Amino acid sequence: MALSHQTPEDACDTFAKLLDRNAAVRGDRPAAREKALGVWASWTWAEAREEVRALAMGLRELGLAPGDRVAVVGTNRPQLYWSMIASQCCGAQPVPLYQDSVADEMAYVLDHAEVRFAVVEDQEQVDKLLAIADRLPMLERILYLDPRGLRRYDHGRLTALSEAQAKGREHAARLEPEINAVVAAQTGAEPCVMLYTSGTTGKPKGVVLSYDNILKTSRASAAFDGLTDRDSILAYLPMAWVGDFIFSMGQAYVTGFCVACPESAETMMTDLREIGPSYFFAPPRIFETLLTSVTIRMEDAGPIKKRLFDHFIGHARRVGCAILDGRPVSTADRLWYRVGEALVYGPLKNALGMSRIRVGYTAGEAIGPEIFEFYRSLGVNLKQLYGQTEASVFITQQPDGAVRADTVGVPSPGVELRIGESGEVFYRSPGVFMEYYRNAEATAETKDAEGWVATGDAGFFEPDTGQLRIIDRAKDVGKLTSGALFAPKYVENKLKFFPDIKEAVSFGHGRDHVCAFVNIDLDSVGAWAERNNVAYASYQELAQHPRVTGKIAAQVAEANRSIASDPLLSACQVRRFLILHKELDPDDGEMTRTMKVRRRIIAERYQPLIDALYSDATEVFADVEVSYEDGRKGRISATVRIIDAETVEPAREIAA
Repeated sequence: MALSHQTPEDACDTFAKLLDRNAAVRGDRPAAREKALGVWASWTWAEAREEVRALAMGLRELGLAPGDRVAVVGTNRPQLYWSMIASQCCGAQPVPLYQDSVADEMAYVLDHAEVRFAVVEDQEQVDKLLAIADRLPMLERILYLDPRGLRRYDHGRLTALSEAQAKGREHAARLEPEINAVVAAQTGAEPCVMLYTSGTTGKPKGVVLSYDNILKTSRASAAFDGLTDRDSILAYLPMAWVGDFIFSMGQAYVTGFCVACPESAETMMTDLREIGPSYFFAPPRIFETLLTSVTIRMEDAGPIKKRLFDHFIGHARRVGCAILDGRPVSTADRLWYRVGEALVYGPLKNALGMSRIRVGYTAGEAIGPEIFEFYRSLGVNLKQLYGQTEASVFITQQPDGAVRADTVGVPSPGVELRIGESGEVFYRSPGVFMEYYRNAEATAETKDAEGWVATGDAGFFEPDTGQLRIIDRAKDVGKLTSGALFAPKYVENKLKFFPDIKEAVSFGHGRDHVCAFVNIDLDSVGAWAERNNVAYASYQELAQHPRVTGKIAAQVAEANRSIASDPLLSACQVRRFLILHKELDPDDGEMTRTMKVRRRIIAERYQPLIDALYSDATEVFADVEVSYEDGRKGRISATVRIIDAETVEPAREIAA
């Protein structure tokens, strides 16, 4: 198949045109890698274009038409990314879904998005869709990547991706002119993709983003960090998340860098080490988990190795960030840091898969200052960004040399920011979404006639640096009965900075004081229990062990000391808390698929526990329904201890 003619950069306003450009100018450069059965396979840009065009023609032959929507469900696979471009080549819009969504969650999105075609990874996803097919009258065709287990299925509406590609190649003489015409006629102003919000407060909303939204944002953000076709990234986060669409699609196609897909979630760390990407994104939870694993390993190390580690990590914490930022450091400190690089930092970065990282980002939640500075002290250029689905990710970024744990940076290129009278952050940019699909009312509430978007977050600019600081979700910021501000996420982040605390939910609006639920981190606390001969048979038993509650109480007290040092929020110290008898779970509706807390649902499910926290009770019986992966329901019950937390006298209280 012949390549279409080359176009100047500003004319590459769709993914299909960028694919043509990349195949023409860097056709022999790697576009995608995938690990399967322990072996890495690779595709060049020229090969990727051929795969996409064959699939596009196959989809067209199966009846996919302009204006249709195509669901894409599965883990990160080159073929699933290509199916999104192939759909666009037919004039359709891809709608990626979270692969771990239960059937009911999928049914809502598929019905709301009016999906006609679905491209899925394997039998598990086929089974989910077939189970809800009678609720989806518009769903006509399911295409699958992995045929294992599907041979005996009724293929009346099932088609293998390889079969669709074969049909496309067979009828290329007739179909290729049709695809070429669609691609040539497309413009940047047209819808590119529909991505659903996490739905923390209600049903997810379908965010329609144009090609201009995605590609202008991708170009600006890539230029901000100097990304080129020599960079590479590991695609392991959900394809339904806007960040993955920007990093693994938008920036990859704009710059031409290679996207590698791991074999599985279980092999991700091994695959990360093997690929050694130069560009990396992870939410704070992953950086915290990695640091916890390092801490656990060093606790089990021999005395000499542990002393060596502690000494050089201490030296890195003193001078590493300054060296990374290019600030003055004495010659002796710089030389000793090089020794540490050879003995500790280099091997540690290699074990973490971070040896080649040139640009790293985290976002989504606040990251603990000690965790953030640990990675930067090793020479990992970890930075923070602030973004939303409605912004095509980027609202602010941290420039090199001006990186801190307590801010989220300056406006990204092309982004305007302002703070409303209520303290809410508003932005306007080329990345601002087109609309919420079939929800004009919500669109009007979020985006005004001048293009300003309400983030829903409260924040302020630092007067001396111009960097943005985010306090909390504006709707979640409340007041104690004293009139003092209550910012639940601020409290929760202070608690989650400790590796033993995996999740926290705080309460306080309209109350005299703040109380909290805590989930322990089973890996971290379990490793501690093993080292200290604390026997347990289940999460529930470990969570309620007196030595564990004492350990967590000490960490809550330390968090309170940190909270007390903030004059504006010192009244948010946690007075009483309990350790939940189960982990908060998306399958139970307690968290979103992006692991954000659903406060309203948690408050409803655990109201008796909240009432007990605000009483004189020292324990409470907890009993809740849970959902298992296979769809079965069950109940988990336990007697949960309520602990009074140690508080300190605040430096100064300000009632807002």
